[in-house]
This record gives sequence, structure tokens and C-alpha cells, in this order.
Amino acid sequence: MNSEDKVPEFVFEDTKLVRFEKKNPTIEVTAQKLEQYKNSSESYGQQVSFTSYDDKGKVETEGSCGILYADTDKKIYELYDDINLYNSEENMRFYANALRWNGRSEQLTSGRGDMVKIEKDDTIMRGSGFTASGISKTFSFRGNITGTIETSDENSEEESENVE
Repeated sequence: MNSEDKVPEFVFEDTKLVRFEKKNPTIEVTAQKLEQYKNSSESYGQQVSFTSYDDKGKVETEGSCGILYADTDKKIYELYDDINLYNSEENMRFYANALRWNGRSEQLTSGRGDMVKIEKDDTIMRGSGFTASGISKTFSFRGNITGTIETSDENSEEESENVE
């Protein structure tokens, strides 16, 4: 390993980067600090916020984290510290301290013992050993799960009226 490989080639501070494909933005990233290394597809970021877009320009995912590791060649993205992700298509929000996205397999995972909180509609779940598939649109927990489902009195009355 060359000593140049250990020192960032570029350091961006208080920056905003936008990646375009076919004249449309695919991802927008703002960061307090972003480092890019020579001869590498790896980047590291601090206090990162991002938005990803589909091919029609519609927001797919918005998020933020304290630390980001990205290897764009391998399509591996690791997020740490105070993670907040929102997937607009699924109307789901994720909170965690460590998550890993594999862009090739479209898998979002946490560590076996790491807690993840999910909010969708009136449901809130917390659990460990989280795994989600972007392909099948399913998720699971390997560890203990806790959660709540909130219903309003109006909905309960409407449901009972519809049943009768």
C-alpha cells in the first residue's frame, strides 16, 4: 500500500454534490466533510444528508447520518450515528445507529445486535438483526421485536359500522 492511499486526495468541507445520469440527478449529497482517496472508489463523509431520485426525477429516499462510508465500485454504503432514512415509495422511516446498503443485492441490513426503529403509517416497530430487501419489498428482524399499532376511535367506529 502506497502512503498516498492513506491520505485523501480531495477533502471537501461544507459541500453539496449532485450526480447526474442522462441529464437527470440521481443523488444529491450534502456533507460537513467529504474525503475522496486516490486510486480508490472509497469516500468517507461526516454529517451527511442525501436524497436519491428515480429515473423520472421523483424522490426515492432521503436520509442523514453522522458518518458515511461509500465504495461506489462495489456499491456498498455504510451509515453510522443517528441515522434517519425515509423511503417515499413505501412511506417508511428508519432510525438506527448502524446500517449497510448493498446496491448490487439491494439489501439494507443492520448488525445482529443493533437496534432499528421503523415507522410506517400508524405502526412503530423496534428490533435487532434487521434485514430488508429492495427487490421483494420485505423486511425482517432476527432478534426481539417490540412495537405499537395506533388506531383512532374514528377508524374503530367506521370499521364496526362497515362490518354490521
